[in-house]
Amino acid sequence: MGETGEPTDRTVICVGDIHGFFSKLQLLWSNLEDAVGAAAFEAALVIFLGDYCDRGPDTHQVIDFLLSLPSRYPRQRHVFLCGNHDFAFAAFVGALPPPPDGSPFSATWAEYGNSEEGEGWFKGEGYEAMHVQGRRWGGSVGGRWNPKKGMAYKGSIYDAGPTFESYGVPNGSADLVKAVPDNHKKFLADLVWVHEEDNVLIDTSEGRICCKLIAVHAGLDKSKGVDEQLKLLRARDTSLPKVEDLSGRHNVWEIPQELSEKPTIVVSGHHGKLHVEGRRFIIDECGGLEDLPIAAIIFPSTMIVRDTDKFAAQH
Repeated sequence: MGETGEPTDRTVICVGDIHGFFSKLQLLWSNLEDAVGAAAFEAALVIFLGDYCDRGPDTHQVIDFLLSLPSRYPRQRHVFLCGNHDFAFAAFVGALPPPPDGSPFSATWAEYGNSEEGEGWFKGEGYEAMHVQGRRWGGSVGGRWNPKKGMAYKGSIYDAGPTFESYGVPNGSADLVKAVPDNHKKFLADLVWVHEEDNVLIDTSEGRICCKLIAVHAGLDKSKGVDEQLKLLRARDTSLPKVEDLSGRHNVWEIPQELSEKPTIVVSGHHGKLHVEGRRFIIDECGGLEDLPIAAIIFPSTMIVRDTDKFAAQH
C-alpha cells in the first residue's frame, strides 16, 4: 500500500508447484523478470505455492535456489507455502512443528492404519516418533504403477525417491535425516500453510479491482467455515493426520460460498492443472511431470508465464 493507505499497482507473482525441477525453475524465474520488467520484478511479492520436492531430480538445488532469493533480491518479499509433499518431507526429517496439543505424532497413524502394508510405510530408524505422512513419504511401493500419473511410482506413493537421491542417499534410507542440511530443515520447518494479502489489484473484464488474496496449497474446503480453516492453517496444527487444505481435491476446488460475495481471490497449486475461473486460480500446469511446464501467474494482469516461454527471442 502507498503512504495514503491506498492500494498500489505492486506486482504479485504466484509460482506453481516446482517438484524438484531446478532447470525449469531457473527458466521460469528469468521469464518472469522479462515479463514484468526489472524494476517491478525487483520489488515484487513472490508467493511460492508449495511442493518443492519429489518427482523431479533436483530437490536439493531447488531449495538452495529458494534460500538464496532474499539475499539476491533484497527488495522482493518472498512467501513459501507448505505443500502436501513438503509437509511429508518435513515429517520424515523431523522438521514439522510439534502438535500444539502435545500429542505424539504416532497418534496420526490410526486414520491410515489399513493402508500401511499396501503403501509400504517406512519402518526404519526413527519411525516410532514420525507423523503418518512422513512414514508414507519415506516408504516404498516397489515400483507399482500410478494410473493417475501414467507412470510407475518413484519410490513411495509420494514419488519421494528422487528427493532422497538428490541428497545422495537411496530411497527410504533413514540417512536422509543426516544428509539434509540444517538450513534446508529450517526452510521446511518455517513453511507457512496459508498466506493472506490485502489490497491486491487484479484486472478483470469490469476493470481493475482491489481484492484480498488467500494463497493455500490445495484450497479452502467448501464444507467448512473459512474463519475456522484460516485459524487452523495459521496455527499449523500438525496433530491432524491429513490437512485437507494442503492435500484435498474436489472439496477444495471451488471458492467457498461465503467468500463469493467479497472481493477475494484464492490461489493454489497442487491439482496438476491450470484453471482460472472467476476469482479462483489453480496454478499447477506441471504436476511434477517432466514434459509439462512450470507456470506462474502475475497480478494485476493475470498473465500466465511458463518456463517454456521464449521472451528472450522477442527482445
